[in-house]
Amino acid sequence: MTFTIEQLSYRDVAKTIDHSLLRPELDDAFIEAGCRLAAEYDVASVCCRPADIRRAAGLLVGSDVAVGATIGFPHGNHLTATKVFEAEQALHDGAVELDMVLQIGALKSGRDADVQADIEAVVRLAHDAGALVKVILENAYLTDDEKVRACHLSEAAGADFVKTSTGFAPGGATHEDIALMRRSVSPRVRIKAAGGVRTLDALLAVLELGVTRVGATQTRPILDDFLARKAGRTVEAAVEKSGGGEY
Repeated sequence: MTFTIEQLSYRDVAKTIDHSLLRPELDDAFIEAGCRLAAEYDVASVCCRPADIRRAAGLLVGSDVAVGATIGFPHGNHLTATKVFEAEQALHDGAVELDMVLQIGALKSGRDADVQADIEAVVRLAHDAGALVKVILENAYLTDDEKVRACHLSEAAGADFVKTSTGFAPGGATHEDIALMRRSVSPRVRIKAAGGVRTLDALLAVLELGVTRVGATQTRPILDDFLARKAGRTVEAAVEKSGGGEY
């Protein structure tokens, strides 16, 4: 399916974005500004570090922006019990979406049952609380066969999304990987692209491949560009009107 600016509403685009607040050096002021930006632009969610969940949830009360949290991030090779504890705390603190990294080493070792059980444990807890789970495959470290197996295991475990990347590996979302993932899960399982989607055109391109969520740090420029094109203005005029800045 091809998406054009004319066909899409602002909400269609904004609600594909999980505004990412994950870099290790981000301070409290940056997290707070990022949450305010997410609320201003009415995106789907903020995806934040576990220590920031409670703050983000408080800042986003009354908005239509969900609070997401990372689990087993960024390498995935935590004990399942650790991931379950982390997920339980995240849900208690206000997260309603969990982006968990699967056990990469176990997958590459062929221990598929362990990978599935690890995902199932987090999914069971999250779904009991009404929360979503996005399983991060970290495709940069996987062969195509491993990516397909990871998709099958994630779906069998009940995950809501499969996600390309953490954004901290050597590579991020590629069109080839997204197409492979879309073919490897049923329509019930959605696709999230993360790592390298930094412009409106890049976002539109992955939507055409079947993505429904995108992890983004360049939320303001992407959505300012959409508003500018929709209104027939230059993006520079839109940024000037909004006050500029990036989070």
